[in-house]
Amino acid sequence: MQIGSYKLDNPVILAPMAGITDQPFRRLCWRLGAGLTVSEMVSSNPRVWNSKKSLDRMVHLDECGIRSVQIAGSDPELMALAAQHNVANGAQIIDINMGCPAKKVNKKLAGSALLQQPELVEKILDAVVQAVDVPVTLKIRTGWSPEHRNALQIAKLAEAAGIQSLAIHGRTRACMYKGLAEYDTIKAVKKEISIPIVANGDITTPEQAKHVLDYTGADAIMIGRGAQGNPWLFREINHFLSTGQHLDAPKAEEVKEVMLHHLDNLYTHYGEYQGVRIARKHVGWYLKQLADTDEFRSQFNQLESALVQTSAIEQFFE
Repeated sequence: MQIGSYKLDNPVILAPMAGITDQPFRRLCWRLGAGLTVSEMVSSNPRVWNSKKSLDRMVHLDECGIRSVQIAGSDPELMALAAQHNVANGAQIIDINMGCPAKKVNKKLAGSALLQQPELVEKILDAVVQAVDVPVTLKIRTGWSPEHRNALQIAKLAEAAGIQSLAIHGRTRACMYKGLAEYDTIKAVKKEISIPIVANGDITTPEQAKHVLDYTGADAIMIGRGAQGNPWLFREINHFLSTGQHLDAPKAEEVKEVMLHHLDNLYTHYGEYQGVRIARKHVGWYLKQLADTDEFRSQFNQLESALVQTSAIEQFFE
């Protein structure tokens, strides 16, 4: 899998997820086998760039691996400016968000709402590609609704604009995350387009990863919700794709070590107060992989300090 001049170590990519794929999580997934990690989306509105949330997301120089940063917005000039700003802060790849289904994003005509306006899509793609000298990629859904799947039309605009890679989530905006992802649209786009295609949606096991790659002919796959609480999925998929064999599940000691390392990075990155609160959702996802953890999860969510949280994890595994 090649994106411009960057060659990925493997074809398994961590999807950008708002509030989830922060620097601590990206580093963890990279360490456990992700060939590329993509940042949380950054707004193209310069008025919010100095907010704490944006500043947390916009310093990229000390990232692991290839630094891919996703930007979101609907104004071509502001999107171009956002691309330049993030490149100046260390981004090596700029990813454009036209796939987010969230209402608060769509009401600003950003994310997947843009799929309804191909002329505006074309202007945004042209503006961003021309604004920076790094590869620009695009993430979309199959369309706005099942009755209006226009992924192929958008893909052709992307190819013409010089987009270097196209990721497609196998649902429309109307589908949100309901039902099952469909891969026929991704397969159809791959047949018609020469740029690399990344398949996304409902890939949670090594078997599903191989099936999606084989069925669609995609150049890579993108893992989103499947990585929540299970960052080992990347190495498991890579091993299965290369050998056809399953890796053993991580032992309890490794699960504990990864959780504690992740929490420590959250506290360092955000500070203790915010880090403790962000840790709760990640620990909840980790615990879903284990049995009989409801009571512990409920108790953990009441803990108010980093020391008490880490002690609770240690005691849980003992």
